[in-house]
Amino acid sequence: SDGNPKSKIMLIGEAPGANEDDEGLPFVGRAGMLLDKMLAAINLDRKKVYISNIINYRPPKNRRPTDEEIKRYLPFITKHIEIINPKILILLGSTAMNALIGNDVVISKMRGKWIEKEFGNCKTSVIITFHPAFLMRQPAQKKMSWIDLKMIRDKKTNLKIK
Repeated sequence: SDGNPKSKIMLIGEAPGANEDDEGLPFVGRAGMLLDKMLAAINLDRKKVYISNIINYRPPKNRRPTDEEIKRYLPFITKHIEIINPKILILLGSTAMNALIGNDVVISKMRGKWIEKEFGNCKTSVIITFHPAFLMRQPAQKKMSWIDLKMIRDKKTNLKIK
């Protein structure tokens, strides 16, 4: 986890990769640089947000976390959300979306929509967007992410989040 624990904006990714494992921080390396650009485009940076992952260790061979691993870590990330108590929760990619919203949803239909959700005592506005690593593999989807980013920027303005 990284960033400002008093932040009103929290981002959740999938799991640490090799670079994250080496440095002990989320979203470093190429995906992290793209995330920094995405945040900068809406006047945010790591000092103004809080970043975590669905699971906090790197799965073997950098594979996707299994349903069992996700289930095991769900109480921790749910409590983590409750402690940070963000006004805006940004889920980056399918793994984060499926873990926190449900396995019956697909990212292509869910991204770019606000969902009001409660995690314990935290009531928050959730939005799903593509993971930066996916955008590096599918650059044509960046235009969709830009729509999501503008929605986050507008919500941030409406909620008077600096």
